[in-house]
Amino acid sequence: MINVGLVGGTGYTGVELLRILVQHPQVNLKVVTSRGEDGNPVAGMFPNLRPFTDICFSVPDVKTLCECDLVFFATPHGVAMKMAPELIEAGVRIIDLGADFRIKDVVEWSKWYGMEHTCPDLVDLAVYGLPEVNREQVKTAKLVANPGCYPTAAQLGLLPLIENNLVDEQNIIADCKSGVSGAGRQAKIGGLLCEASESFSAYGAAGHRHLPEIKQGLQIANQGKDVGLTFVPHLTPMIRGIHATLYAKLNNKDVDLQALYEQRYKDEPFVDVLPAGSHPATRNVKGSNYNQIAIHIPQGGDTVVVLSVIDNLVKGAAGQAVQNMNIMFGFEENQAMTAPAMLP
Repeated sequence: MINVGLVGGTGYTGVELLRILVQHPQVNLKVVTSRGEDGNPVAGMFPNLRPFTDICFSVPDVKTLCECDLVFFATPHGVAMKMAPELIEAGVRIIDLGADFRIKDVVEWSKWYGMEHTCPDLVDLAVYGLPEVNREQVKTAKLVANPGCYPTAAQLGLLPLIENNLVDEQNIIADCKSGVSGAGRQAKIGGLLCEASESFSAYGAAGHRHLPEIKQGLQIANQGKDVGLTFVPHLTPMIRGIHATLYAKLNNKDVDLQALYEQRYKDEPFVDVLPAGSHPATRNVKGSNYNQIAIHIPQGGDTVVVLSVIDNLVKGAAGQAVQNMNIMFGFEENQAMTAPAMLP
C-alpha cells in the first residue's frame, strides 16, 4: 500500500481522481489540499464521497506531502513546477495532471502558457504519461506529465498511421469536441447553462495550447520529422466526453487499417478498436478509462477518417493518472478502473 497526496482537490479533475482513489485497495489517501477549504471535509464539498472518506482539506504543506510515496497535482498550470523540485529531492514521485511538464521545449511552453518555466531541468526528467507509448519509461519515472484530454484522444487515434508512414503527415486535421467539464469548475460565463446549452461552437481555431502537445507526440512517432496539424476544438452541450474526428490523406491504400489498429492496440487494456463500420459515441465511455476507436475510408477514397472517443475526466485526466500510478508502483494496470461505462 502507498501513501498518496492530492494537491488541488476541489476541481472536476480532482473529484474524479478522488472517486477512483478511494476505491483503490493499494492506496492510503493521506492528504488532499485546498487553501480555500482548509479544515472542511472533502465529502462536504463532494457528497458522493461520503461513504468512502472522512479526510479533510488542508493547506498545501511540503513537509506533509513529503510523507507521501506519490503526489498528484490537479492544479492550474504553473503550480506543480513550484513545488515539484523539493518533493522529488525528498524521493516523492509525482504525477502532474496539469501542463507544466508536457512540452519539452520550454520556450514553446512559455509561448502558449504565458509564463516563464521555473524548473526546466525537471522538464527533461519528466516522462510523458501516455502508457500506450511510454509504458516502460513510466515504470521508473520520478515525474510523470499526464497528457491532456484532447491530446490523448487525438494521438491514440493517429499513432498507428504515423508510426507506419501511411499518411501525408503534413496535412492532418484533428476536429475535436469536448464537454463543458473540460473548461474546469471555475465560474465562467461560457460554462453557464444558458450559454452552453442548446449551442455548439468552435474555439481556439487560430491556435490552442494543446496543439504543440499533440504535434510533439506525433513528431516523436514520425521519427522526429515535422508534422503538419490543423487542430480545432469545439464546445458541446454535454458534461463529459471528447470526440475526435481525425482526417488524413493515405499514401498507401493497400494496407488493412482495421487489422493494423487491432494489432497495434491488442495488448492495451484501455484502447478498444471497434469492428469495421462502427461509430463510437462519448456515452460509450462515460465514467470509464476506455478509448474507443473506429476507422473509416469514405467512398473507398484516399482519405482516412478515424473516430476516437474518451471521457475527458477519466482517460483524458484522472483515470490515465491512476493508470500511470498503477504502472509506476507495479500494480495491475487496470486496478480500481474495471467498471464498465455508465449508460444512459
